[in-house]
Amino acid sequence: MRKSLSLIALMLAAASPAFAADTTPPAPTGIKNIVIVPGAFVDGSGWHVVHDILIHKGYTVSVVQPHIESLPNDADAVFRQLRKQDGPTLLVGSDYGGAVISEAGNRDKVKGLVYVAAVAPSVGESVLQLVESMPEPSSDLQTSFDGYIVVDQKKFGADLGGDLTANRTNFMAISQVPGTVAALRHAAGVAAWRNKPSWAVVATEDHFYSPDLQRSMYQRAGSKITEIKGSHLVFMSQPEQVAQVIEEAAQSLK
Repeated sequence: MRKSLSLIALMLAAASPAFAADTTPPAPTGIKNIVIVPGAFVDGSGWHVVHDILIHKGYTVSVVQPHIESLPNDADAVFRQLRKQDGPTLLVGSDYGGAVISEAGNRDKVKGLVYVAAVAPSVGESVLQLVESMPEPSSDLQTSFDGYIVVDQKKFGADLGGDLTANRTNFMAISQVPGTVAALRHAAGVAAWRNKPSWAVVATEDHFYSPDLQRSMYQRAGSKITEIKGSHLVFMSQPEQVAQVIEEAAQSLK
């Protein structure tokens, strides 16, 4: 009996490395490095599920949290992350993060851009200028005396995450990442989408950034557009579909 048990244990031990090898994700085709830049009022944790989907497909994913005090400084934070990448990289931005990747995307290592319910400013345009050009009636921004902007906590869920559970958006409302008027009013100095291929997600149920504004910006940029039924936080409510757009972009690039 003991010999039989020992033989079984040896067989299982021998099979373990093979089983482990089978769980290793295959190397993705195209670009493997993805850098995500979240937007204003939320932090990078909202991209957790998209991150998990992509890393399990073999991608290397990084998240650069913008401070939203200065657009050039946030672009510099992306530059620092780009220096750490071991090869060609795809930049992904949501909300204000779209302005950051447009500013930072002119580096040679960046091969493409993905906008997810994000602004895509041209040179001389700012985030607030674009959003105010085609406003959504439910947007409820509050500006402090010292120049910081947040979303009204009572309106946060309806404005940004109408398709998420209330307990989730209630917490996000009290843990907002504020943005400064200076950062959101800063005129873009670079529009990387003019020289780099881009993809874009229009959140068709967005009550914070007008879906029509998103369409017009992405059409101007010549982006490959995917429309997804979701709120401004579509990367949280529809992570599989957003991850699929990012993966398609990465597979299209070298």
